[in-house]
Formats: sequence, C-alpha cells, structure tokens
Amino acid sequence: MTLAHADEAQRERPRLLGMAFRMLGTFADAEDAVQEAYLRWHKLGDDERQRIRRPAAWLTRVTSRVCLDELGSARARREQYVGEWLPEPLPQSRVRELFGEPSETLGDPLADPLDRVEFDESVSTALLVVLESLSPAERVVFVLHDVFAVPFGEIADVVARTPDACRQLATSARRHVRERREGQVATAVHDEVVQAFVAACRGGDLSALTAVLDPAVELRSDGGGFVSAARKPVRGALNVARFLFGIMEKQPDTVVAAALTGDGVALRFGPGSGDAVAGVLNLGVRQNDSGAPRVVDVWIAMNPQKLALWQG
Repeated sequence: MTLAHADEAQRERPRLLGMAFRMLGTFADAEDAVQEAYLRWHKLGDDERQRIRRPAAWLTRVTSRVCLDELGSARARREQYVGEWLPEPLPQSRVRELFGEPSETLGDPLADPLDRVEFDESVSTALLVVLESLSPAERVVFVLHDVFAVPFGEIADVVARTPDACRQLATSARRHVRERREGQVATAVHDEVVQAFVAACRGGDLSALTAVLDPAVELRSDGGGFVSAARKPVRGALNVARFLFGIMEKQPDTVVAAALTGDGVALRFGPGSGDAVAGVLNLGVRQNDSGAPRVVDVWIAMNPQKLALWQG
C-alpha cells in the first residue's frame, strides 16, 4: 500500500463518522461501524489495497453496508429497549470537530432547494427522528444520495439493488421526509418559540406554556433504563405542560442553560453544581393550520450513553 493510499484512507474517517451517525443515530454506533470498515481495510493484503483506485469510495461502501446490517438488527434490539428510544443529540460546537467541514458536494445539487438538507440540520434530532421511520434501505440511500451526493450507481452496490431501484427508494424517502418537515419553521422562529417556552416554564404559567404547545404535542424522554424517564410518550398540551411542571417541582435545583444543536437552540440541564449534563431537551416547532408556530415535539435525552459529548 502506498503512503498516498494510507493517507487518503485516514482522511476519510471524519466524513465516514458523519455518514454513519446520520444512518444510525448515535455516535457510539457510528464509531463502531467506521472501526469495522477500517478493520476490513487493514485485513486486505497490500496487493488488494493497491488495486483499489478510490479508497474513499471503498470505505464508503463498506461502512454503509455495516450500517445497513446494523439498522436491520437495531429494530429488533429496540423492542427490548427500556422506554422510548431517541437519537443522540449533538452539541453544534462539536459537529465540525467530529465530522469535518461540510463537503462541497454535500446534498444533491439537482434537488429542489426546498428538499435539500443543510449540514447542521442533517444531524438534528428532528431529521434523525424522521429517518428512524424509514426502512433501512431507504435511510441508507437517502443519507448517501441526498446528504452526501453519492451517485446511484455506487449506492446500488451497497444495498444490492439496481440504480433505478435506488432512485425509487430515494424518492420514497424524500417524500416521507418532506411530509414530516411540512410546516417546519426557520431557525430564528424556532429559537423565538424556545424562548417563549423557557419563559413560561420559569414563570410557572400553565396557560402561557399550553399556548406555546400544539394541542397534539408529544413528549418523549429517553433514559435507556439508566435514569428515571417516562416509559411512554406524553401527549396533549395540558398533559405535557403538567408533566414538565412536575419535573421542575421535583428537581428545583436543576440548572438549565441554552445550547446550540442542529435543531437550533436546545436546553441542557443538570445538577446545580458542576458542569455535568443530565439531559438535553430539544423542541420540534412547526406552523399550525393558522400559520402560528407551535411546539409539536418535546424530545428529552437523558440516557447517559448519549450525553458523553456534552460533558466537560
């Protein structure tokens, strides 16, 4: 293997991590998938590696196949998961450090601008929750093509489908994502709603909080069995508001601070002393039928395994 080959392979690690994270939803799973791809790379003989003209394409294909297999088995494992499963929230300050700068080819250059997924949004809780509802093949195709602009001919080798079948998978995934993003507000509007949400919570104003929440709002909290969390979703504005006020009443010393994520402003919280983060609360905000922005989803990640990147 030439030095240039080795350097090219190692340079791909951040991009592969970003790709695997978008496919799997947690950083630990992404690291495992990328590590497996590199193990397979290093197990090749020197002659085999030398015949690979594009190490980046080879590593992309292998990492994607590992992720595809993992997505198939993950669905069975999550049936045993304690409570609700949520994707791992990422602090925006760490995204480029972990995954590198966005590529010039990030996103399908031919896609409708309304369908394009921006770099930060592509690691947001809102989008990752939507991707969870796709089939494994749809998710892999969507991430490879619509986020990383990998040609369908190369994707076909990953999912063992024809290029035309991959186009159909991408169309189906894109339609589903578009439907779930309908009514999505700009980041500035999202952040204004977060401010109103925080003000209502701090003021203990039930009416003000329910006014910020959509009548059909859903709250999901992920403790993974490690910490106390609601085992089932909480639905409805009044129920969600009372649930949130109940948490604050039980934990009056909790310190809450704003933090940036791919969704916009989120809220990290923890004990009154120290920098430890016990959870991250993200809000999904969309316009209702009257055009007013309202909170439609409350996601609370408290599983310690999904908060490692927030500590310190």
